[in-house]
Amino acid sequence: MNTRQDRSERRIGSAIPFILAGLALISAIWAVTRNARADSEPTPRPAATSTVDEDVLLELPPFSVADDPSRIVRHSDLTTTISQGARLDVIRYTVQTGDSVFGIADRFGLTPETILWGNYDELQDDPHSLRPGIELNVLPVDGIYYQWQEGDQLASVAAAFNATVDDIMGWPGNAIDPADPDVETGTWIVIPDGQRAFQQWLVPTIARGSAGVGTAYGPGGCVGDYSGGAVGTGGFIWPTANHYLSGNDYWSGHLAIDIAAGLGASIWAADSGVVVYAGWSNNGYGNMVMLDHGNGWQTLYAHLSAVNVGCGQSVGQGQLIGLGGSTGNSTGPHLHFETRFEGGFVNPWYVLP
Repeated sequence: MNTRQDRSERRIGSAIPFILAGLALISAIWAVTRNARADSEPTPRPAATSTVDEDVLLELPPFSVADDPSRIVRHSDLTTTISQGARLDVIRYTVQTGDSVFGIADRFGLTPETILWGNYDELQDDPHSLRPGIELNVLPVDGIYYQWQEGDQLASVAAAFNATVDDIMGWPGNAIDPADPDVETGTWIVIPDGQRAFQQWLVPTIARGSAGVGTAYGPGGCVGDYSGGAVGTGGFIWPTANHYLSGNDYWSGHLAIDIAAGLGASIWAADSGVVVYAGWSNNGYGNMVMLDHGNGWQTLYAHLSAVNVGCGQSVGQGQLIGLGGSTGNSTGPHLHFETRFEGGFVNPWYVLP
């Protein structure tokens, strides 16, 4: 019995090392399997926080501009436009050949009236007084150029030109001291937007029944009673081959249009009628023809180089009555053309086709 027990104990003792080795092997296999599984799982991201770790450096991709023709490109402009402000001074302009009051005014952004109101001594309110070589005042704004007279007061001068005292004192070019607003006699001032009536230099409307009144305006005035003769159609044609202007348009100081007509160009009757003025005019019109059309209408043709009709003659629409020129007060060849109805002036643009 003892012998058999001893054998069993020896067998168990000899098996213990193998058992321990197996357990160690199993433990090792479990550990390796666990680590491999942990390595294959993604690392969980930390929760977002409101703070930034200053030690962390972020590497950004390099900046580049794609060569894309569709992209919008802003080109740099090294030029800066600086406003120089409005002109304050009155400048002097020398009249050139071909100039007109209307054209000079347009060049300086003014009304034609302002050119006349700024140059009464030179033009006497007559746009036909323009001559190459004369110098004109060109105001910086529309209005009146006035020389202060002894006894003038700001209120009275303002009232005379439909302006206000503030208009005169407020214009910087006048340099009037508000604390001492006295203006020295002889001083020239600008009255912005000021206005006054014109002194009109016109040949009066001459009716065929009383043509003799024209003799007071120059040697071209006709004497006689031309109650008969051709009567107009009531419609007008252009009196020149050109249908555009080369000088003054129709405005309050120039009750006509200046049609482009070269020296010696044909001038035709705009409608049928009777000649009531034919020849030189002393009113700056030079060689002039006036027709009475027998229906309340009259037409006038001025600055002619030649007159081809005579007093009392009946002419038909489109008939030659003279040649283009630059006689009288004129700075270049053109036709000064007026249309009148029952003694009043009508803008020719309203009646020409």
